[in-house]
Amino acid sequence: MYPDIDPWDIDEIQYKIVEFTKELGADVFLRLFYNVYDTMHIMYGGVDVSQQTENWEVKTREYQRGDTKVQHSTIRTPDGELEQEFSINMLRPGTYMYACTLNPVKDEKTMDIVSKYEPPMPKDFPEKAKKIISKMKQKVGDDGIVGVWAPHGPYNNASLVVDLSELYMLFYTEPEFYAKLMSWSNTRFREYARAIAAAEPDVMHIGGNVPGGFLGKKNYDSFILPYEKEHIKVCQEKGAIGMYHNCGEIMNLVESYVELGVSSVEPFSPRPLGDADLAKAKKLVDGRYIMVGGVDQVNILQGGTVEQVAEVTKKTVEAGKPGGKFILQSADFLEYGTPVKNLEAFVKTGTEYGGY
Repeated sequence: MYPDIDPWDIDEIQYKIVEFTKELGADVFLRLFYNVYDTMHIMYGGVDVSQQTENWEVKTREYQRGDTKVQHSTIRTPDGELEQEFSINMLRPGTYMYACTLNPVKDEKTMDIVSKYEPPMPKDFPEKAKKIISKMKQKVGDDGIVGVWAPHGPYNNASLVVDLSELYMLFYTEPEFYAKLMSWSNTRFREYARAIAAAEPDVMHIGGNVPGGFLGKKNYDSFILPYEKEHIKVCQEKGAIGMYHNCGEIMNLVESYVELGVSSVEPFSPRPLGDADLAKAKKLVDGRYIMVGGVDQVNILQGGTVEQVAEVTKKTVEAGKPGGKFILQSADFLEYGTPVKNLEAFVKTGTEYGGY
């Protein structure tokens, strides 16, 4: 929409999001990430290769693999070496895919090395986070709220350093290693979470999409929920609203999320993006947390007609509205090429049918 903006001018991009949201007549919900964290490992995977200590010596070699830039790092420690690859693929100018494509944690030994030697949070991070969040809260003012992507929940955190094909069965195949991994994942970024909470954002966004409903309620409740609950408590301890994010299959877990103690859950992605049945979920939750969602941003907001947008939005409001504790939004981030006229219809319809 604004091709002249430098894609790396994060502040200006955030300001444009605020302005455009107001122009649509919607309430502003700003979600901060890229101008808060200096390194990608907290959200996208791998260990911290941006810092070095006498016990954490990093050597990174960068090369091109097709359209992907690969950063291959070797980390030397007194107890052994770690190896990882971090890949960056540019989809379009200013839009990148980030992923750890060679995971550093292979077993208990490598996990012990990371937990013992990975550098802690930089001392200047709390002040930096506070400055950015305060500035954005001033920009939004009374027209909305400011959220920050806090470090993920522990299971998501574990997925940043361990291969998913191993992680999804680890609680059965190697229960002792799994318990150790999850305990470490729960505390690894705790100081980052506390620093962000102390900066007083309105909302702390907590990634919980990796342990989706496909794992089943029994597995989630037994092996994942206790760790997630502890992390959410830390995120909410300064008064921010915790918002647990599962953008995939969710119906098996909507009642489990009550036990998390989290204030809100999003985004209740409808089929085919997820498996959410908003009306059914609303009855199961029974007002015990705020539900946020859930209009299909791909097939409806991006690919649908104005009439389809209006129809689906009306049905979504009607499903979520009874009893309150529901916030209407797109099921996830807006896709490129989403027609502005569709967004206008989305906001107009939501406002028209959202009143009591």
